[in-house]
Amino acid sequence: MEIKRYFSLVRRWAWLGILGLVLGAAGGYFSSANQTPVYQASTRFVILRAAQTTAADYYAYLDSQQLLQTYIQLLTTEKVLNAASEKLGYPVYAGQASAQQVPDTQFVRLTVTNTDPQRAADIANVLVMVLIDQNEELQAVRYLTSEQNLQSQIDQVQSQITTMQTQINDISEATVQDQLTQVKAQIEPLQTQVTTLETEIADLQKNRYPTEEENAQLAEKEATLAQVKPILTLYQQLYTNLVVLGQPVDTGTNTSTRLQQLQTTLSLYQGIYVNLLNSLENVRFARVQNTPNVVQVEPAVASTSPISPRPFQSTALAAAVGLMLAAGIAFLIEYLDDTLKTMEDIERVMQLPVVGYIAEIQYESGSDESLYVTRQPRSPVSEAFRLLRTNLEFAGVDRPIRRLLVTSAGPGEGKTTIAVNLAAIMAQGGKRVVLVDADLRRPKIHRFLGLSNKVGLSDLFRGVVAVRMVSQQVQDVETVSVLTSGSLPPNPTELLASVRMEQILQEAEQDADIVIIDSPPSLVADVQVLAGKVDGVILIIHPGHTQEDASLATLEMLNRAGARTLGVVLNRIPRGRSDYYGGYRHYSPYYSGYHYYHSMDGQDLKPSRMRRLFGKLSPFNHNGHKKVEAGVVEENVIEKP
Repeated sequence: MEIKRYFSLVRRWAWLGILGLVLGAAGGYFSSANQTPVYQASTRFVILRAAQTTAADYYAYLDSQQLLQTYIQLLTTEKVLNAASEKLGYPVYAGQASAQQVPDTQFVRLTVTNTDPQRAADIANVLVMVLIDQNEELQAVRYLTSEQNLQSQIDQVQSQITTMQTQINDISEATVQDQLTQVKAQIEPLQTQVTTLETEIADLQKNRYPTEEENAQLAEKEATLAQVKPILTLYQQLYTNLVVLGQPVDTGTNTSTRLQQLQTTLSLYQGIYVNLLNSLENVRFARVQNTPNVVQVEPAVASTSPISPRPFQSTALAAAVGLMLAAGIAFLIEYLDDTLKTMEDIERVMQLPVVGYIAEIQYESGSDESLYVTRQPRSPVSEAFRLLRTNLEFAGVDRPIRRLLVTSAGPGEGKTTIAVNLAAIMAQGGKRVVLVDADLRRPKIHRFLGLSNKVGLSDLFRGVVAVRMVSQQVQDVETVSVLTSGSLPPNPTELLASVRMEQILQEAEQDADIVIIDSPPSLVADVQVLAGKVDGVILIIHPGHTQEDASLATLEMLNRAGARTLGVVLNRIPRGRSDYYGGYRHYSPYYSGYHYYHSMDGQDLKPSRMRRLFGKLSPFNHNGHKKVEAGVVEENVIEKP
């Protein structure tokens, strides 16, 4: 049953869904049509790690991810953006560029958006070029200090070699002492540097899980130590030779021996010079080796199609949003709607059976009388009233129904229409019927049937006039007597609760098989008074109009009065709405689009399909009369003046 209920909701609110779909699609299309086209250009570059790490694979992977994220962030720094703006000649903003790693690779995809497709491609390519330049500049700064120190030492040694070569033929003790001072000045910082490097290397080696940066620092310091130690050793040997050369010259000393010592010292200087040159080259090689290489592998090209707006996607998305909003509104309305709509609702809320289903009655012209079942005896509406009559007869098998009260929870439910047509259909079944208008506040029956209301029910309370004296006959239905309301009294509840009212009903029963009483809505106390004087009550409910609380209040009031509530009649059911009919859905196709025509001899004729088609489109019927849909007097019939 829940699935059927959901399908019923879909059918009921299909128009709102279509409206939301159309409005959403139209809004999405016009919105995308007015947007400025935006183009996108992408380039890919790879970051190659130059140095080999000694860490475990997992930590090497983490270091690699950190390196990639570092370069991705570097792309959108102010320094890179400003450099790109200078090269291009127009500003480049961080919001235009976005970079992300290609999964499971060392590739980075740089994407740039711009309203000009060529500018988007140019910005992407220039940003990569600037990144490459910035990368080389940053890595050069890292080894700049080592290169400068080595170059300074090379210059000093080269100067000392030149001095030795010029003075080798003219050696004096003062010259040797000067060189001793210079060599000693070189040895002291080298010893300090070696000690510092050994301490730092020992500290770095204590870490069992070094990062890539720590590994690079360790490798750099070990390489520097390997370069500095041989130089320190050579300086120490040179210092020893110079000490020997600085001793006083013995007269017995051979000149050739002293010359040999000078040549040895010169060779040591030259060895130091070569080692310093090698160290400088090693530092430069390490700079190149440990510098991550950024290589552009796929230059950006200008796109021919914009990424936005995309009319089809925007329209489809907006249509979906409109449909979802419409569905949300529909479900919200249904959730907040506390009216009774279907047989299942009535059985669930009121625990009462549905004894009748009456479709909304439509008339061909304003001159139609309200007694519909006598003019359209073969219509599905008349059949529905016959079904209601049959259900009431079955309900009165054990306890005959001589007095029947027709009421509703509120105005506009259609109880007067039900009472009048039910009286006529029972009369057609061979019963004598007295129809009593007990609505002494807003009587309607006399206007329905075109009867006089000068004398009626209220006048019977003032005298001893018999019921048959004030009753009126209905045209074409001889076995129906109508007791109109008469003049409106100031105290209707007291009159209806009086003993005289019981006498009036008993007198009416003498001339009829059943007395049908049309009462006010249950908003007033009159219904509770009348409910205790009848054999059965039927409650009229307008689907989608009558509220649950009002219906339950009416039912509770009837129960307090000791009334015998026979069931509920669903009235004014929209044509073609099978979900209202519950177990009687086979009536729905007959009500849908139903319209009868009459020939000259009174037989029902069904027009051709073409005439029916044009009949729906034309405001006139097949006889040339203007079609008029029935008005509503408290419910669904035309009120006559």
